[in-house]
Amino acid sequence: MFDFTAKSVVVTGGTSGIGHAIASAFSTAGAKVVAAGLPSNDFSLPNVETAIVDVADTQAIVSLFEKLPEIHVLVNAAGIIRREEEFELDVFARVLDVNLTGVMRACAAAHPKLSQSKGSIVNIASMLSFFGGPRAPAYSASKGGIAQLTRSLAVAWAADGIRVNAVAPGWIATPLTTALQNDTVRSDQLLARTPLRRWGLPGDIVGPVLFLCSEEASFMTGAIVTVDGGYSAA
Repeated sequence: MFDFTAKSVVVTGGTSGIGHAIASAFSTAGAKVVAAGLPSNDFSLPNVETAIVDVADTQAIVSLFEKLPEIHVLVNAAGIIRREEEFELDVFARVLDVNLTGVMRACAAAHPKLSQSKGSIVNIASMLSFFGGPRAPAYSASKGGIAQLTRSLAVAWAADGIRVNAVAPGWIATPLTTALQNDTVRSDQLLARTPLRRWGLPGDIVGPVLFLCSEEASFMTGAIVTVDGGYSAA
């Protein structure tokens, strides 16, 4: 549906889960893709370049973007969750450093080249951008921050020709949600509230991300698009 031929795309968190699916989709659409993230046994995309990098490492992120001749799209999909442990301050700080500050690191490092290309950023938010997470206060805080960071950068960088949007997935079957998927009681509760009555798949996030980065969305910036099977409407 979308053609990104000759476009350069960076996907942080692109070596697993939602990021992996997004990297694959951009490659299929003709883009030159760099999947930046931690090593993963799940990663297998022959036409995608892999960059092993921690988004909490500022110099590594700066170096990654300095090496690229141009950037048209940045998708920030890197994220961690440490349920129950996030009430410990060191764990809380680590989750925010990866999930929120890591996004800002990538956005700031990519800004000069995105400004040149009049490019696009899509951040991966969450249903917990809008709801409290009693077992994951840091993850919830970070994703609430992603929503506000998206809006703020959209306003700040519009004059540079950079559009900044976000996609907020619902309950998606990825390694981050394995514990919930395996908890039949909790999984049944989540599905009971989800009108479409199933877990989402990483591929369900792909279409909205590619749309937001395409010319068809050229008048969209600062938007947060929910992809949650109706969970937030129920």
